[in-house]
Amino acid sequence: MFRFLFKWLFRILAFFFASTILVAFAYKFLPVYVTPLMCIRAVQQVKADEDIVWHHTWTPIEEITPNLPRAVIASEDNLFMKHHGLDFEAIKKARKENLTRKRPRGASTISQQTAKNVFLWPKSSMFRKGLEVYFTYLIEFLWGKERIMEIYLNSIEMGKGIYGAEAVAKYHFNTTASKLSWNQCALIAASLPNPIKFNSAKPSAYMYKRQGQISKLMNNIGPVDLKATAKDDKASKQGAKKK
Repeated sequence: MFRFLFKWLFRILAFFFASTILVAFAYKFLPVYVTPLMCIRAVQQVKADEDIVWHHTWTPIEEITPNLPRAVIASEDNLFMKHHGLDFEAIKKARKENLTRKRPRGASTISQQTAKNVFLWPKSSMFRKGLEVYFTYLIEFLWGKERIMEIYLNSIEMGKGIYGAEAVAKYHFNTTASKLSWNQCALIAASLPNPIKFNSAKPSAYMYKRQGQISKLMNNIGPVDLKATAKDDKASKQGAKKK
């Protein structure tokens, strides 16, 4: 019986790793048109007897204003260009602060959020967190920073039924992702902790305040060269293989 169980456990794990690596590798090149969260939101709307609202248009990173990656890095993940998936300093800080905070503070990086959006479900648990860490390191290795940012900006929820930069640009600002202004990008970033509650099309006083803070942070971090980082990642991996 033990050998039988071990045999099937090995097969399940082998299938899991082979299939997830294959899908992650495919997404290195293919657009991500559908995510689990999009499907979950659609089901929730049907259960609430609402019309399905699903706005999403895949847009290459070259057609998204560079101010938007700059804004989300300033707001969500200052060390995105430097870490390898997890920001351990932010995790330690969050754990310390959560001892006295009423609402727990998260420490998810952009890479973690991307892994969750593309492969997993929103409801948090230790099991999902474990899978999230696995997928985070997987996409960091296979995709690199530029591709992670491209998929993040195309898959993240930015309003009710609105997913990605092109959709939020169209339905909240009547423009395109390439023409979003500096302040609009900061406002979008201000909504990301809870894009259903914080509507970038109808910003509250708190959002305007947060927008100002993000704008200052954008100035502080300076331009973000995702292509240079992607080249550096590729060069470092090639160097490691030679060694």
